[in-house]
Amino acid sequence: MAEFKLKDLSSLSLKPGDKLEAEVEGIEGGKVLIVSSGGQIHALNANCTHFGAPLKNGVLTPDGRLTCPWHGACFNVSTGDVEDAPAPDHLNKFSISEKNGGVYIKGEQSAIKSGRRAPNVKCSAKDNDSVVIVGGGSGTFGFLQALRDQGFNGKVTLIGNEAALPFDRTKLSKALIPDPEKLLLRPQDWYKDADINVVSDTVNSVDTSKKSVSTQSGKSYPYSKLVLATGGSPKRLPLPGFKELGNIFVLRTVTDVQAILGAVGDKGKKIVVVGSSFIGMEVANALAKENTVSVIGMEKAPLERVMGEEVGQIFQKTLEKNGVKFYMSASMDSAVPSASNSKAVGGVKLKDGTALEADLVILGVGVAPETGYLKDSSVQLEKDGSIKTDESFAVQGLKDVYAIGDIATYPYHGPGGDGAFTRIEHWNVAQNAGKAVGTSLAGHKAKPFIPIFWSALGSQLRYCGNTPNGWDELVLKGEPENGKFAAYYAKGETIVAVASMMMDPIMAQSAELMRRGKMPSKSDLKSGVNPLEVDLPKQIKI
Repeated sequence: MAEFKLKDLSSLSLKPGDKLEAEVEGIEGGKVLIVSSGGQIHALNANCTHFGAPLKNGVLTPDGRLTCPWHGACFNVSTGDVEDAPAPDHLNKFSISEKNGGVYIKGEQSAIKSGRRAPNVKCSAKDNDSVVIVGGGSGTFGFLQALRDQGFNGKVTLIGNEAALPFDRTKLSKALIPDPEKLLLRPQDWYKDADINVVSDTVNSVDTSKKSVSTQSGKSYPYSKLVLATGGSPKRLPLPGFKELGNIFVLRTVTDVQAILGAVGDKGKKIVVVGSSFIGMEVANALAKENTVSVIGMEKAPLERVMGEEVGQIFQKTLEKNGVKFYMSASMDSAVPSASNSKAVGGVKLKDGTALEADLVILGVGVAPETGYLKDSSVQLEKDGSIKTDESFAVQGLKDVYAIGDIATYPYHGPGGDGAFTRIEHWNVAQNAGKAVGTSLAGHKAKPFIPIFWSALGSQLRYCGNTPNGWDELVLKGEPENGKFAAYYAKGETIVAVASMMMDPIMAQSAELMRRGKMPSKSDLKSGVNPLEVDLPKQIKI
């Protein structure tokens, strides 16, 4: 291995918990992060392997977890390994030393320049076990990668009915990317290297007594362990015109994005988005620059149910600056045909008589668990169609069956959760759940995680925690009038969730404090306590 000098460093005088980014001499763009943790000095790649966030701005815990300031990915500083999604790759570790009045690292130049280390998933599967996973989303990716990376060498079959392999679904509504190749989390060769049998088919039944899965093509797949990860199905409106007329879209798949962009065409279109939650708001923001976009919502403010009216109004004002028009506290009546084409939508009507012209309509009115294939099985479904699991995502009442992602209702033990069963429809939660199950089936102990998600709402929203038992007061800090804020959601004195914009790494720090049972109380925050100034204990409490 080659040795490289770090620019402008003469010694390693870091205090415990310190982080320092340094340039590598002789490598254009080469940087490493130097970390003091556990009585040792570590050198790693400097940026998160998800979206490239500078890890010098992240959160370092006493047990050596380094959390990305943007999206909550976590790395172990002793190994460089990913501990929490959404980072797809590990970090490289480099030996570091001080000599001759300088600081040096040893490592491969390619490892410094690439900024990442791919998990070792290469495998030649044996016949001792046969794992089947149904569905091809974020949870599936987290599961498969953890399973192989942690040493499982049994047979693995992925059965999915989407056109693409597991991909970054967050980019559909946030950026409307129509090319599946640009969205893939891993290329096709990765699955070959990992000896994963990828089957493009639709599962239509599961027989847990025979431990077998059947598909529409008539094939049957035996399993020793079964993971259900079929995600959600977009809801539609049972109102006049919405079933019959064309150019009314949902947004869940690459094909949906392609259809929407086809209808938008050369831009300048009148677009109505029905629904003011995350999907609706993100797609409205993505289309507003070159089209006339209107959002219709039932709440007083966008995302009011999750974020509250005061914070929802911040999002509304941000998107209004981008040209989006809002019709809130509104109820849909019908979709009406175009004057030039009776088979296509030409507008929508609201219950109060308001009529809006539309060249196309996009529905963002929620998703339902995609579990219809289980109705005649021994897998018991909840009223909403989801599957109840334990803390390890094992399906209750069944052996060797797991459920992750949008279809899983699991006991939440984060702040204010008290084991309440909850279903969380967020891409990163699905991936961490999949990672946990994959780690467990590979024979290792999975670590608990705090739910984290993000959204593109003019600025980047970060959120951690969950509110299965609701919240009763909001503590708002920062400059909300300028779209810069930290919002703390309290149930009694307990802070159960935190949302932020333009105040990184408040969310990442809060998530780690929640894991450790040290998040400041509502009264603490009101009295001026800053979570960034609260020491992180080593012990995990969830």
